[in-house]
Amino acid sequence: MEDLKPTPMKKKYFTPVVIGLAVLVLNGLMFLLARFIFGIGAVTNLDNQHPWGIWIGLDVAAGVALAAGGFTTAALGHIMHKDQYHAIIRPALLTAALGYTFVAVSVMIDLGRYYYIWHPLIMWNGSSVLFEVGICVMIYLAVLYIEFLPIVCERFIGRVKLPGFLKSLNNPLDKVLRILDKGLDKTMFIFIIAGVVLSCLHQSSLGTLMVIAGPKMHPLWQTPILPLLFLLSAVSVGLPMVIMESIITSKSFSLKPEIHILSNLGSMVAPLLGIYLAFKIGDMVIRQTFVYLTTFNTASVMFTIELLFGVIIPLRMFMSRQVNKSPLGLLIASFLVIAGVFLNRLNNFLVAYTPPYEVHSYFPSIGEISVTVGFIAFEILLFRIAVMIFPIVSVPNTSAQRTKYSIRGGAQ
Repeated sequence: MEDLKPTPMKKKYFTPVVIGLAVLVLNGLMFLLARFIFGIGAVTNLDNQHPWGIWIGLDVAAGVALAAGGFTTAALGHIMHKDQYHAIIRPALLTAALGYTFVAVSVMIDLGRYYYIWHPLIMWNGSSVLFEVGICVMIYLAVLYIEFLPIVCERFIGRVKLPGFLKSLNNPLDKVLRILDKGLDKTMFIFIIAGVVLSCLHQSSLGTLMVIAGPKMHPLWQTPILPLLFLLSAVSVGLPMVIMESIITSKSFSLKPEIHILSNLGSMVAPLLGIYLAFKIGDMVIRQTFVYLTTFNTASVMFTIELLFGVIIPLRMFMSRQVNKSPLGLLIASFLVIAGVFLNRLNNFLVAYTPPYEVHSYFPSIGEISVTVGFIAFEILLFRIAVMIFPIVSVPNTSAQRTKYSIRGGAQ
């Protein structure tokens, strides 16, 4: 197996794609500024009957699920001690940290009184599902940043070079980094285990949030096992998210994808999707909700698309050896799983939900869509900055290769 070493990427930052993403970010920031100046009603189509829109259904619910690669790879590499997957842990950790950061920001902008977002920290309500989700996300976000600290230490230990009058802080900061690195090396297992546990808690609790909606939800999605389905879908999408991120990153920085690692990850996705599909179909059979699929309407069409393109087709693709050995095949299959979970959260929080005495249906405004698209673009830009500063992406260790070559040469 090729020796890999995490290294900062040495590429120019601005490309045509980066400039295009920056335009989307600026567009989203303009609407976000209007939201804070004129209020949430001036930018969104939300009202008393539809208090939640895509900022919760997609930015939060889908964002939390798509950031699940952090705890799935942590469990795979650290808890199960699968050392061959260590090359993907750092990119997955960065993706999760960025994802959860923007989840927290999305919650704040969706609150009418956004300046009260700190209330759950001191106003505990143990009987509230929202409290459990909020407090778990806050703690897990802190855990993610703690898990990222060793990467910061690795990058700057012995390289702290503050300019000018700050130069006197170089040695103290270097000592702090060394103490921090040594302490985290001995205690990191605590944070890794805590991260996996916290993730399982709030991933499932998002499903509980919709269970209590009761008859307001369409029977195709309303089920007592919705918390389990949310957890299983998050676990299932974690590895495809890592696969897609790895392939796109490799393409962006002109690297060769580590297909032997990604192929092994792909072979794990099929059983996970199979378990999720079994629970999904079994629940439909037990509750006999399949009868709703015989009626042609928005709910039946969206449910069919979600299940067919988001679960069944990628399940069949990941069962294929040819697909698992092909970067393009893995990319398409992973994208379908990600789109399927994205659509599942959209269906649960928006399509399936019908408020009582509904006067009109909800459709997101241009401002809501712009902010959501801007957040996604901003995450991509921050990811690119991070991998160019910190040793996150693993590349072939040329020094190790030269050592092996010289040893062989000497032996000859």
